[in-house]
Amino acid sequence: MRHDSLRTAGAPTVDGPFSRRQKVAGYVALTKPRIIELLLVTTVPTMFVAEGGMPSVWLMVATVVGGTLAAGGANAVNMVVDRDIDALMERTMHRPLVRGVMTPRAALVFAVVIEVVAFVWLFATVNLLSAVLAVSATFFYVFVYTLWLKRTSTQNIVIGGAAGAVPVLVGWSAVTGTLGWAPVVLFLVIFFWTPPHFWALAIKYRDDYSTAEVPMLPSVTSLGETVRKMALYTVVLVALTLVFSPVAGMGWVYLGSALVLGLAFGVLVEAVRRDPGERTAMRLFSWSITYVTLLFAAMVVDVLV
Repeated sequence: MRHDSLRTAGAPTVDGPFSRRQKVAGYVALTKPRIIELLLVTTVPTMFVAEGGMPSVWLMVATVVGGTLAAGGANAVNMVVDRDIDALMERTMHRPLVRGVMTPRAALVFAVVIEVVAFVWLFATVNLLSAVLAVSATFFYVFVYTLWLKRTSTQNIVIGGAAGAVPVLVGWSAVTGTLGWAPVVLFLVIFFWTPPHFWALAIKYRDDYSTAEVPMLPSVTSLGETVRKMALYTVVLVALTLVFSPVAGMGWVYLGSALVLGLAFGVLVEAVRRDPGERTAMRLFSWSITYVTLLFAAMVVDVLV
């Protein structure tokens, strides 16, 4: 039986009245800009690899704009659906819908509008395949992760994380108009990176997830079991980054970087295994973001040199 407070948590706690500036900031917050930044970190370098050099600046801008709108729409729908549990969790209780910056209906309309604009924009300025991939990621994120898995399965972030891996496919198809083994391997890199990345954060907020009755792995199993699974995903992740080198024809700059960065990732996972506390978990979480940023930056450097 769900927590009783969930029955009323959907109603916002209105902090207003809100100024126009605060409302605009609220709509921007609906898109989760920090998450979008991470998605774009993977999209643009993928375009360099697909091009074998520097792609058209206009094509990169068009792809980034479309990808930003598509991801923003997905994140906004996620906030509409999750406003009840957001009100219960310390990490999310200050989100705009919880505070009553706008109504759920207004947020949903906003999300749908920018999602439609994203599809039309990508179709008109990039290509149909990229547009379809971007919007399909939204449908997967909303219907498979948010509406189904998040509240029912410990595999929520594992399967749902596939949506966050789609931007590499969008970036590749934007340049080539097709897909192949190289972007598929990159997709798997992000897919296997997501669980240890997110579970590290969830270790800190496991009590929040327990309160909201969301079965995020650290909140429903032991920290030892959580870290064991994080280690398994990390091993596969590093292996995939090495596989990408011959598949995509990368050189020594990328391969060396993948080895060093993967080793550092493994060392930090081992540190969490020895001391599965919030401090070491958040150190791993922060490093995981740096890891993926440096890994994809190494791709760009490798291609250009």
